[in-house]
Amino acid sequence: MKTLTPYRPAAATATRYLFFTGKGGVGKTSLSCATALRLAEAGKRVLLVSTDPASNLDEVLETKLSNQPTPIPGVSGLDALNINPVEAAAAYRERLIGPMRGILPETALRSMEEQLSGSCTVEIAAFDEFAGLIGDPSAASTYDHIVFDTAPTGHTLRLMSLAKAWDQFLDDNQSGTSCLGPLAGLEKQRAIYEATVSTLANPLSTTMVLVSRAQRSSLREAQRTSIELRTLGITQQQLVINGMFVTSCTEDGVAQAMQERGAAAIAAAADFIDSLPTCFVPLKAINILGIAGLRELLDEGIASTSQMMPTSWQAPSMQTLNALVDQLEKKGRGVIMTMGKGGVGKTTVAAAIAVALAERGHAVHLSTTDPAAHVAQTLDGQCAGLSLSQIDPAEETAAYTAMVMAEQAAHLDESARALLEEDLRSPCTEEIAVFRAFAREVARGEKGFVVLDTAPTGHTLLLLDASEAYQRELERQTGASQPAEVVHLLERLRDPNYTSMILVTLPEATPIHEAAALQQDLRRARIEPMAWVINQSLHGCDSCDPLLMRREHAERRYLTEVVDKHATCVAWLPWQAQEPVGVAALLKLSLSKIA
Repeated sequence: MKTLTPYRPAAATATRYLFFTGKGGVGKTSLSCATALRLAEAGKRVLLVSTDPASNLDEVLETKLSNQPTPIPGVSGLDALNINPVEAAAAYRERLIGPMRGILPETALRSMEEQLSGSCTVEIAAFDEFAGLIGDPSAASTYDHIVFDTAPTGHTLRLMSLAKAWDQFLDDNQSGTSCLGPLAGLEKQRAIYEATVSTLANPLSTTMVLVSRAQRSSLREAQRTSIELRTLGITQQQLVINGMFVTSCTEDGVAQAMQERGAAAIAAAADFIDSLPTCFVPLKAINILGIAGLRELLDEGIASTSQMMPTSWQAPSMQTLNALVDQLEKKGRGVIMTMGKGGVGKTTVAAAIAVALAERGHAVHLSTTDPAAHVAQTLDGQCAGLSLSQIDPAEETAAYTAMVMAEQAAHLDESARALLEEDLRSPCTEEIAVFRAFAREVARGEKGFVVLDTAPTGHTLLLLDASEAYQRELERQTGASQPAEVVHLLERLRDPNYTSMILVTLPEATPIHEAAALQQDLRRARIEPMAWVINQSLHGCDSCDPLLMRREHAERRYLTEVVDKHATCVAWLPWQAQEPVGVAALLKLSLSKIA
């Protein structure tokens, strides 16, 4: 395998558009921010854009952002913005409805607002803003580089594919209408969509930076993403392996295990790594926040700014995952949902809970709403009493389309049937189909335990927020009353005796603050989380490696913050020398003792 070199972005070689993507938690935001900073400090005008519904650009840049370019204090030439799906949808609706005010009756305007209140509008509005920055030459003409910090992989691939999907839908649609109302508004965007497709596929314009960790699952996800991007015509790709760790402490079991685990993952992905230009970023002791932290991320050496906490620190009161499973078991049935920022270990925690319940003799079903799911790889084998499934968007869309046509075709003439077929080819249909499958999985909790590994925060919130809008869209397409699982979805999610929301986090600033924000969003929806799980903690590891010692000390304030400020029930999981894959390893994880 080739020798890896440190990641050093350079203005002389960077394309105008840079996309940072990868599995949740690999460091896309930190690296995209650090890259944008380097380009700006080289004298370039740079726009940094987040397409993640759960963006944390504000926290990393320590600047309040909006959907308009905001100058970053202390960095000449660097602006940043967040594409906010909800705000984008509101602006999109007003663009379509505003010109009609005072012309059409109020009843007609209300009908238009109703039709444009669904998830389809949220999706296309956010996509419009994304596409406008790429396909509209005048939109960002004052910038030399536009750096995109994207949502975790599954959501990002969906965003990339929408350019072709909507372009094709406009080509094929003959009715002039869609789930988004009149297509005139979309038709005006055709040139931008076409230009977006062309720009993304142009290696002289666009580079896709695949960010990974030195972990098997993370590198597998990067490889899968690379293949899917190539099928979309996006061939200019680069791999950055973030957080690589090397220790000089030969007697330190934790440090040696961490180094060996990373080396084994890289060796297993050697062919993939050799197929792309690949660089690495060493593991840092600090949380990457603020301009000083971002500069340090791409510098060599151990952080000198990390402050040790007193060794007399008293750990807050936390429980084991097994104790949390005890509480879940008492309910006898229902849905358990793991939620949180990408990369915090939601899949691992979901699988560990499912295995623990199954080992106690319960019938358990483990499923996922994540487009980039890894539940089967994490389980890696059979477990008595445990069944497994995955919500596959393509399969669900095909099944939903076939069902609607079968139910409606007999009552429609040829022209009406053709219009319905056209409507169902809209990219929005996939979102409706996935929502319907989600409601179906939640309903299975009536007869036993269902453990749902959810997509990263932003995607999951859109799914929950849009539940009522999805119900209206289902009724519009099917012309029938909704199935029971859809009708009762919200009441089931709001019932703490039926649904147990588990917020998973790492003992770090950004995952904790995102989980806290998610908790507030859930509470506004009248959903109260049951517990938090702090995963991959170095607390009590007793390492002699200077970097790991700094990281362990940095954790302490965040363990205290979660227990004292955010959660009433906290379970703790230690960092594992071996990746917790397989039934035996997952059961062992749930039985981990608190340091």
